[in-house]
Amino acid sequence: MKPSEPDIVRDDLVQLNVPVIQQTFHWDCGLACSRMVLQYLHPVSEDDFQTAYWRLQLNESVWTIDLAYLMQQFGVMHRFCTQTLGVDKGYRYQSFYRKHFDSEEDRVNQLFARAQASGVQVEKRSVTIQAIQEHLAQGHVVVVLVNAVLLVCDLCSAPVKFCCLLPIGQKCFCRKPDYQGHFIVVCGYNRNSGCIFYNNPAYADRVCCTTVSNFNEARTSYGTDEDILFVYKDS
Repeated sequence: MKPSEPDIVRDDLVQLNVPVIQQTFHWDCGLACSRMVLQYLHPVSEDDFQTAYWRLQLNESVWTIDLAYLMQQFGVMHRFCTQTLGVDKGYRYQSFYRKHFDSEEDRVNQLFARAQASGVQVEKRSVTIQAIQEHLAQGHVVVVLVNAVLLVCDLCSAPVKFCCLLPIGQKCFCRKPDYQGHFIVVCGYNRNSGCIFYNNPAYADRVCCTTVSNFNEARTSYGTDEDILFVYKDS
């Protein structure tokens, strides 16, 4: 949708006019999604965003808990739902996490431990597609961690090139990895066609669409912890 278009909220169709912002590097899809959300809610300047980013001492490994802390920094009401309160030790052996695992494990676990005292809302639970749709129907958006290997847009003529998403220095040979963590902003659905609309920060010029079954497969894949960040418009 164009920036001038209003949100569409009906019983069978929800399309929220969330701006599309493209990520700059292979690792900052979560930050791009955060900027989309903030632009939709109450725009903040690039300087203010960078200040919050540096205040949280984020590096090239950004976790969903980091995005929850970013929302808290800007006074945005949120709820972070996950299956794992901390770091799954099994990720140590997964190629996507292996490079930063040792340096990030303690940092991320400490963020979870300090969440309640810091005003960051975290819940250990799974989320149904119905709960996501109800949230969207109220004009709120959702940031979701997915396995990009499994997520397929029905509108794009070609899939995302995974060699563009892999960290610099990792060889790709144009073969898909087993897991590629990627954040997207879910911004609507169509009950009649059974599709989910989302902004993919890998692109700058489109709103993507996939089936509910494909979306659920990508968001519940091992490696995601079923991480979902609910963001509320009335903050």
